[in-house]
Amino acid sequence: MMKTILTQEEILRYSRHLMVPEVGLKGQEKLKMASVLIVGAGGLGSPISLYLVAAGIGRIGLVDFDVVDSSNLQRQILHGNSQIDQLKVDSAKLRLNDLNPLVEIQTYSDYISSTNIEEIAKQYDVIVDGSDNFATRYLLNDYCVLNQKPYVYGSIFRFEGQISVFDATKGPCYRCIFPTPPPPGLIPTCGEGGVFGVLPGTIGTIQASEVLKIILGIGEPAYGKLFLYDALDLSLQEIKLRKNPACSICSEHPTILNLEDTAVFCAVHEAQEKPIPMEWQLDPVNLAMKIKSGEKISLIDVRDPVEREIVEIPGSVNIAYERIISQMDQLDKTIPLVFICRNGIRSERVVRKLRSQGFDNAFNLHGGTNGWVNSIDPSQMNY
Repeated sequence: MMKTILTQEEILRYSRHLMVPEVGLKGQEKLKMASVLIVGAGGLGSPISLYLVAAGIGRIGLVDFDVVDSSNLQRQILHGNSQIDQLKVDSAKLRLNDLNPLVEIQTYSDYISSTNIEEIAKQYDVIVDGSDNFATRYLLNDYCVLNQKPYVYGSIFRFEGQISVFDATKGPCYRCIFPTPPPPGLIPTCGEGGVFGVLPGTIGTIQASEVLKIILGIGEPAYGKLFLYDALDLSLQEIKLRKNPACSICSEHPTILNLEDTAVFCAVHEAQEKPIPMEWQLDPVNLAMKIKSGEKISLIDVRDPVEREIVEIPGSVNIAYERIISQMDQLDKTIPLVFICRNGIRSERVVRKLRSQGFDNAFNLHGGTNGWVNSIDPSQMNY
């Protein structure tokens, strides 16, 4: 009998793994000795953490500053109704400990940043991205390049997902493919554009599989490849990736030498979208008063038509963001233009753009339709 660090309890629990030749006792020991940091305990973080904990990774770190909201439960299967308003990492730890009490779970109820990533991530072998914003992706990539750690990337939007493994010692990094973030507002977040509920399960499970392959040293992890998944036609497209000889961090002559440079980079791009001045905004009460007084105003809803089926402000017209920007010369400059979306984020971007083009009559409905329902018309639905 081969000597092993696995206990009898672990051998029983992981017996189906042990019977797989590519895993076996030695492979399961590798999993037990490994540590993985998962950034985000939401849509992607749910399947990633559930399957890695079930597989017997010795130590899992979970980073998330957010709390559980009812709108999360359509896709974030780590959490349940009884965990609403709890920190996601606390809710996740409860579920993961129940799934496999033999795995150590370390939680960090904070937003990962250039000031804390070194202290947190240095304790882990593999970094997995379950985040939903570009600043975090660039930060994780840069940390992993500078510290020669694999970065397992995944992203989701509506019916589409992306997966890759970035390791600058084995292929390109994230910056090789995406040198800079897209302009603010160009790509909606899941909260703005929605996501097909089962999609995070598909993408997150593939990410978990990549982590296991890396630790076990089996198969072909997705180094130098970007996979594009479409749930609508069940297609998986593979794109070959190459290192960028001018990459700002992994080339022979990098310009990003430490995470302080990353912090400056992220700050520059985030500064492009500061909140607009309050005088460019209308709150729901003031808008309702203007409507009631008969003042001539134009209400323009920039949401997708499907969102207007849930709630709409009477008298508003639906014009897509792209059309407003491309045809702004047709907008009336003589009356107030009030732009509307769900929470006032997309419409704020429209107002910022129009104001920069001389439309001093452009205003944002602060709080969007959700604010309108809460303050003015509770007979309609929030979402």
